Formats: sequence, C-alpha cells, structure tokens
Amino acid sequence: MKAVLVEENTQQLFIGKTDMPHMGKNDLLIKVKATALNRADLLQKRGLYPPPQGASPILGLEMSGVVEDFGEAVKDFKKGDRVCALLPGGGYAEYVVIPAEMAIRIPQNLSFEEAAAIPEVFLTAFLNMFWLGKLKKEETILIHAGASGVGTAAIQLAREIGANIIVTAGTEEKRSLCLSLGAGVAIDYKEGPFSEKVMKETSENGVNLIFDFIGAPYWEQNIHSLSVDGKLILIGTMGGSKLADVNLGKLLFKRIQVIGTALRSQPIEKKIALTKDFADFALSLFENGRLKPIIDSIWNWEKGSEAHSYMEQNKNAGKIVLQIP
Repeated sequence: MKAVLVEENTQQLFIGKTDMPHMGKNDLLIKVKATALNRADLLQKRGLYPPPQGASPILGLEMSGVVEDFGEAVKDFKKGDRVCALLPGGGYAEYVVIPAEMAIRIPQNLSFEEAAAIPEVFLTAFLNMFWLGKLKKEETILIHAGASGVGTAAIQLAREIGANIIVTAGTEEKRSLCLSLGAGVAIDYKEGPFSEKVMKETSENGVNLIFDFIGAPYWEQNIHSLSVDGKLILIGTMGGSKLADVNLGKLLFKRIQVIGTALRSQPIEKKIALTKDFADFALSLFENGRLKPIIDSIWNWEKGSEAHSYMEQNKNAGKIVLQIP
C-alpha cells in the first residue's frame, strides 16, 4: 500500500510504498479516506515522540474511512460501513487496522473530512475534562490555545454541560471563533499576564480547571489563576518543560492538583472504554449539530509537508485535514 513516509535527513514527507497492516480476528481493515494533523506528528517526524511499542511507525493518530474487511470474530460491522477512530499511529496511509471496539460510526450528516477531525481532539478533551478534570455544570474552565483542535473541542464539550469557559488565543480571528463556539471570555495572551484577567473575570476566585499545552512559561500564572481545589491538566509543553525556583507551598495552600496526561500511551482497554463513553455522550450531538468538528483547511496528502509547515507556523484555527485518495 501507499503511505506518507518521512525522509530521515530532511524530515520532508513523501508518498512511498509500505507493507499492508495485519488484521486479527477482532479487527477491522479500513480503507482510509482522510486523516488529520496533530502536533505529535510534528514531534514524531523529528524523532522526539516515538510511537508506542507495537504501533505503526507511520504518522497519523486518527482517521476516517470505510470498512474493507473484518476478522471472523467481528459481529457488529459490515463492509462499506463508515467509521472513524483514534490510532496509536498509521493514519497517513491507504489502509489501517483497528480493533472493532475502537471504531466510531460516522453520522450521516458528516463527511469523511469532518469525521477525521473528531477522534484525537474530542477524545483528548473528553478524557481530560470529564474523566480526569471532573468538570461540572457552572464550574469554570480556562482553556489555553482555545482555537486549536483540542481547544475547539473542549469549548464545545464544556458548553454542553453548562460550564463557564475562559480561553486564551493570540489573534482576533481565533478569539472570535472561540466565542462563537461558546466561550464566555477570550483573552489575548499577547497583551500582558492572562492571570490578572482570569482573576478579574472570576471575581478573584480563580478557575476550577485549566487545560494547558504550553508548560513551563505558564506555570506561575496557571497556579495563580486556579481556585482552591483547582486542577491543572498538563496536555503539552510547547513552551518548555523545565521549571526553576518553584514554590510548592502554593500547591498546598490552594490544595491544587497537577495532572500530566497523554492519550496515545493509554492501554487499549482504556481507549476502548473512553471511545464508548464518548460515543454515548456525543454521537447524537454530532447528528443534531450541537457538536461539530472545526476544520481550518483540507489538503491533498501529496501536500503533507506543506500542511506540516502550516501547522508549525501556528496558522491554523481548528483541524488540518489530509485527504487520502
């Protein structure tokens, strides 16, 4: 089969030949129609984020497509079914194999491109907001990088449970997108400390939960922005991972929980349970339009390197999708 591969010396992407994946008795063989970019792809191609043991070395953490074949133990799917799914790797390819229990049926009102933009960001947001963050109605969440894929998913999920939503984003266009999705406050992080504005917006009480992709540069402001018993969920460290001169007393004083998280490395049993929980909550909301994948742009897979460069420049608001013919 064909797949998007990485040229080791230049880190440029190209379409080459590779082996077909092996299908087991509980698996589905999917003809991929679309995949979507994630920042993990940018790290993996540079050798900084290797795939889990046993996973495909091909880039791509999600996909949408059509069931081409299935193992003898599979009962609930047939050839031609439209599905999307989270992957540990392999999405930038013509075919993938997934456990049948990981497949999410695509609502009829969604295209393959839209469906490919769902699994990674919505499951990440769902895991961290509800399983780990325990966010509840009328509590307040601060979402950094609000116009990112995970950010736009998180805004919509928080809106659906009646939470109060504050986001940070660096352009007027991105802040407007966040507000249109349900955020109540959108802060320009380039205009000075965001924590001062967060505290003002919360009457000096702080927020109950923070989604942070930046890491070290935001540490002090995040801790200041949290309420008593607040939770900081660290999803990424785009700005750096090393801290110096940290006052741990602030964690004790506010009873703050700091939670590190990664979806890709979760065991398959947890991913299956998460997928089912998310589908039960969200599929009807995608069908009626309450939830929607936010797509920035769609690229042919031959333009993979250009799409990566576009993401590396932080130009996207929402997901970047690759079409696979």
